[in-house]
Amino acid sequence: MRLRDILFAVLIGLGLWQAAVILTNAPHFILPSPWRVAQAAYHSRAIIAQNAWVTTIEVCLGLLIGTALGVVTAIQLSMSKTAERLMLPILVFTQAVPVFALAPLLTLWFGYGMGSKIVMAVLIIYFPVTSAFHDGLARIDSGYRDLSVSMSAGKWNFMRYVQIPQALPALGSGLRLAAVYAPIGAVIGEWVGASKGLGYLMLLANGRAKIDLMFASLIVLACLTVLLHLAVGVLASRLTRYAQGRPRP
Repeated sequence: MRLRDILFAVLIGLGLWQAAVILTNAPHFILPSPWRVAQAAYHSRAIIAQNAWVTTIEVCLGLLIGTALGVVTAIQLSMSKTAERLMLPILVFTQAVPVFALAPLLTLWFGYGMGSKIVMAVLIIYFPVTSAFHDGLARIDSGYRDLSVSMSAGKWNFMRYVQIPQALPALGSGLRLAAVYAPIGAVIGEWVGASKGLGYLMLLANGRAKIDLMFASLIVLACLTVLLHLAVGVLASRLTRYAQGRPRP
């Protein structure tokens, strides 16, 4: 996804938005125009920036922790067939429980601060990262395995020098998904219970009928998600180039 394509999509979206305002003639407290939202964003830039910073910290910490846990879990599942047989069905089963339904419990257990939002983001991105990286670790040419056996290479050496480098593109794909999902987890947690963050600001604006401020907060959240996706996309591309440029074992 290139920046030019993003800007083009934004322009089309703004045009359709303005057209909808004109054609429906909806009152501004139902559907504010892009210009009115821009004015609200400018006048409330301080409070938006303060709450956006909180959400950004929650998302980044959740992304880092969830990625680390997912990588470790995927490696453990690949190194132990027993762990794979026992844990993989459990991981799949946990996805049958909507993570959003756990938000009130997480708020009760971890409080109304950043902790519950970080845990929510971790839970949302943990499975995609684990699943993508585990699939990448499993898709290794059988010839490499035969070669490692003939050279008496241990499991860890095979994992370190063969499986992990070859699975980096798959990890990159999982990270791209995680970058989109992580903000969802943080904002859902803020909706359930928070005193700071973009999700909290959206609820506050909605309760006070400041729909233009709510739209401004939503747009800032979308921009944050796009920037995070672009940053993670750069990292994923570098991982792929590293895997492709690395000498084959």
